[in-house]
Amino acid sequence: MTLELASVAATALWLGILTSISPCPLATNIAAVSYIARQIDRPRKVLLSAVSYSLGRAFAYAVVCAVVVLGLLSIPGLSQALQRYMNKALGPLLVLVGMYLLGLISFGFSTTAGSDDLRKKAAEGGPWGAALLGALFALSFCPVSAALFFGSLVPLSLQHGSKVVLPVVYGLGTALPVVLLALVTMGGTKALSSALKRVGTFEVWARRVTGIVFLAVGIYLSVRFVFLG
Repeated sequence: MTLELASVAATALWLGILTSISPCPLATNIAAVSYIARQIDRPRKVLLSAVSYSLGRAFAYAVVCAVVVLGLLSIPGLSQALQRYMNKALGPLLVLVGMYLLGLISFGFSTTAGSDDLRKKAAEGGPWGAALLGALFALSFCPVSAALFFGSLVPLSLQHGSKVVLPVVYGLGTALPVVLLALVTMGGTKALSSALKRVGTFEVWARRVTGIVFLAVGIYLSVRFVFLG
């Protein structure tokens, strides 16, 4: 793996982690942890369910991103246009995402995948149910996850021609905190409460730093490819 590919993969992983610990997705992940940790007296089953949940999220994001990327590239003439104008579009897009992460702009919407009954059945289905639960939660987009996924990961995948690898890495990043929280839960409710407080504090600063970086890179790309290109 080249240094460039490694840095791109690391970016996708970080975007996934940031998505997972943002307030809206974190709420669903806490719900997942509460389900996974029900088998606390059987640590191996807890870990297996956490890994299954992670793979379910990764698979769902990979499918969605692959469909979007392949759909865009299959439209006649659009593939060449994307290759030609991707750098010009990426700058302003990163500026918007950065402004959103910094709270300078806002928009509100959310999507929910699956009915409550389906989620309940998934929660009672063992490791396979955990995988289905991960996929359903992954497809329940809120403003933060939508901005990071469609505003950052999809353009990144288009730019580097990655239909599967980057979305899978992103999906694993969104599930990594769930695995860690599931392991922390084995230490009791106090350990989980302390971990959640630290996650909340870390998320605030991580979102601000990421927003600043996105804003700076977006401005740079806009100046270089839009105004000077």
